[in-house]
Amino acid sequence: MLLSYCVVNTNGRAYLLACLDAIARTHPDGVEHEVLVLDNASDDGSAAAVRDRHPEARLIERETRAGKAENDTRLLREARGRYGLLLNEDSQLQPGAATALLDALEGDPGAAVAGAQLIGADGDAKACAWRLPGVGTALLTAAFLHRRLVVESHGTRVRPVGWVQSSAMLVRREAAEAVGYLDSDFFVYSDETDFCKRLGDAGWRILFVPAARAVHHDQLSTDPVARARRTVEFQRNRDLYMRKHHSAPARGAVRALTAWFYAVRALVSPLMGGEWRWYLLHASQALTPSRGEGIREATEAYNRGRAQQS
Repeated sequence: MLLSYCVVNTNGRAYLLACLDAIARTHPDGVEHEVLVLDNASDDGSAAAVRDRHPEARLIERETRAGKAENDTRLLREARGRYGLLLNEDSQLQPGAATALLDALEGDPGAAVAGAQLIGADGDAKACAWRLPGVGTALLTAAFLHRRLVVESHGTRVRPVGWVQSSAMLVRREAAEAVGYLDSDFFVYSDETDFCKRLGDAGWRILFVPAARAVHHDQLSTDPVARARRTVEFQRNRDLYMRKHHSAPARGAVRALTAWFYAVRALVSPLMGGEWRWYLLHASQALTPSRGEGIREATEAYNRGRAQQS
């Protein structure tokens, strides 16, 4: 088998069904494939909807919730295809996307990952490939040169990059197995960054494939508590990446430079109609990433409550 579509879903029933519909609608003719759906202990009827609407999918139902890295790893381990196409439930492949991603990896035996160009619901392209984090990229970001010199999802040709977002990411399963899959210490955020870093260190290339397009709805809650938890988790895992791959001085420098970047944005955001409080929280968390409760703690609380009810 050549291709395994690997979809993780957490309480995203409507998005999940749209994702699966898009897979069925855009899958290239003649390519042997399977569809795997890991339902992350949803309570919105997602699993039942998959059984009803997409009985062809192989459904894995978790009884407790886990982080994205752990769930993506389980899907890659369970998959039978040579390649696993990791998808969020809120990602929808566009026509030709799977073909373009497959062509990229089939045409480059030294490449382990091919990332799609993510687009918003409005059709605008999103940043989705970057240079790997470090002091250099932090300096460029602090100087507000990140869009030009850190973001690598530019142009129209397939190109090697540092890392790509995993919302629509094709993985050579042989390479993933060789580096030990994704690291579950990254509950969510920076998990694919670390994965691409380790693949690169092992000699594999990471590709950005602009011809492969996928709509990514990026479900952002407007609830302030939920947004705060996302911010805590985001900065915590950026710091974990630095701790894992860089020296203590480099980690400290990145903390300071990242805090500076967000503090400046907080200062200017009222003039541009932005949300200064959110930028200020990012700045604070960048300096002290171990502070606060993130998505991991919310998930642990959810699992405890579910266990008490059973």
